[in-house]
Amino acid sequence: MSMVFRFRMLSDENDRFVRDYEVLYDTTLFDFHRFILSSLEYEDCMASFFTADDRWEKLREFTSMDMGSGDDGPEAMERVTLGQIVHNHRDRLIYLFDLFGDRAYYLELAGAFEADPEASYPREIFAQAEAPDQYDPSKTNAGDEGSIFDDAMGDFSDFEGDDAYDDEY
Repeated sequence: MSMVFRFRMLSDENDRFVRDYEVLYDTTLFDFHRFILSSLEYEDCMASFFTADDRWEKLREFTSMDMGSGDDGPEAMERVTLGQIVHNHRDRLIYLFDLFGDRAYYLELAGAFEADPEASYPREIFAQAEAPDQYDPSKTNAGDEGSIFDDAMGDFSDFEGDDAYDDEY
């Protein structure tokens, strides 16, 4: 029986965006990259995965194109499986999908378990909110769906100030 990793993916561009994916441990990073693009309805693009520490600091890079680098350069996604880089509960990956805009998704291992023989992997098991626009961060749908901050501050949007208040001090 094969092992399955469950990842939760979040975006810093839309507070409501969440995706939960189940992926076989022997899936290459390149195949996971292609699945994420398909899931988000994005066009093919250059991208990188990074392993990350508990503060989301980038550690090791894996690129969608083979850079032919030596020992200290990034490795090609097609040569690395999830099982080779993910070992512990809460291990983290950063999926950089916009290299020039430095835009990324943040994935955290939420669990590992035996694969369901009836299921097909990889698969999306939970989706909330639309993904940010692939090319234009200003077109993010976060405003349409609101954010936690917007919900909390919504009552204050009509505040126009107090004309009697002396704001020179």
